Amino acid sequence: MMTRRDYPSIGETLYSSVLPNGLRLLICSKPGYAKGFAFFATKYGGAMRRFSLDGRKIDTPAGVAHFLEHKMFDLPEGNALSMLAGNGASANAYTSSGITAYHYECTEGFFKNLELLCRFVSTPYFTAESVSKEQGIIGQEIRMTEDNPDFALYYGFLRSLYAHNPIRDSVAGTVESIAGITPETLYDCHRAFYAPSNMVLCAVGDLDLEKVEETVLRCLPENREPVPEPDFGPEEAAEPAQQATELFMDVSAPQFLIGGKLPPATGREQLRQMLICEVALRCLVGRSSKFYTSLYGEGLLRADFGYGEESTCGTAYFEMGGESAEPGRVLERFSGEVRRVAENGLDAAAFENARRADYGLSLRYLDSFRTLARQLTDGAMNGYDYFDIFELSRSLTADDCAEYIRENFAPGRLALASVRPRGTKG
Repeated sequence: MMTRRDYPSIGETLYSSVLPNGLRLLICSKPGYAKGFAFFATKYGGAMRRFSLDGRKIDTPAGVAHFLEHKMFDLPEGNALSMLAGNGASANAYTSSGITAYHYECTEGFFKNLELLCRFVSTPYFTAESVSKEQGIIGQEIRMTEDNPDFALYYGFLRSLYAHNPIRDSVAGTVESIAGITPETLYDCHRAFYAPSNMVLCAVGDLDLEKVEETVLRCLPENREPVPEPDFGPEEAAEPAQQATELFMDVSAPQFLIGGKLPPATGREQLRQMLICEVALRCLVGRSSKFYTSLYGEGLLRADFGYGEESTCGTAYFEMGGESAEPGRVLERFSGEVRRVAENGLDAAAFENARRADYGLSLRYLDSFRTLARQLTDGAMNGYDYFDIFELSRSLTADDCAEYIRENFAPGRLALASVRPRGTKG
């Protein structure tokens, strides 16, 4: 039986259930919408190379989760992605450090596509020939990303922050690591991580609730299996592994990322910490902040400057970056802004503007079925209800954000990664 929860302040209704096989099922009702969206995710990403299951410790090559995502569309009778397209659905998949997700949207044939989604995600089909072919395809992708400055900068930044956690390594693995993947590797990891008890299915639209539940129950395995326990390595220090990383590539202007580790949290507190970080960053470096307007006016920042936070795989961190001729000066100015807030607090009006802007952005997400499904799924996997973010936002204060900045953005906790044009000096 599904549990209903209403959110009058935002006009949303969410139905949820844990099925006998352990699957967490979420349905966000959207009366009157023609479009339906389904998001089926397993808590298995690129950082989960080492794990324990049934008392056994298992170590797998880097890149298995991503490789498995590519191969899951294979069925004995053909390619599931092509079948979904033939049914009028727009479908895709992705792998991050912490999850692998398969999703589709359509205006007709929602339940036919839901059956197919459940079937291909729960039906592994790998041959030595298809695995060998995929090794060549993914190997080419890996070589291409190695020459991509954005890719190099991002992982250079993560390696600056983390000494051990495998989020510092590419989700796709390396050419050498994927060469060790066999059909047996894929079958074993599918058996471990694609059990319904390790998964969440979120549907958004004007849908028949009972039919969604009936379809999922009919098409997925019945048994509840044990959930793997990932091993992310030794506990990391609060400070970055190294404060500066410099790379030289074929770029026209220096690119940079500045950021730091944040204390990981779980449950509703994780959602609260994410919200505080987002609003704190908007106050400090958002488009309306003195920091951004001053540095943009001086030519130290460009219009591509952005910022954000991430919480995954036992870690949390924030980042900001873009192009700048002098990344070191950007870091100095940011550190100065942090010291100013630590001493004087946040301007009340600036805080309220930032809080309202963030609240408005969250409201706009409600109209993006993909974003909404992903946020609801993240919450289900991490023990919180994403819709609680609106209540938390209304109770957030300037003092909350100022304290967060003092505790987490101190200069000694910051790292700077940069990619510079070849032949230049840092």
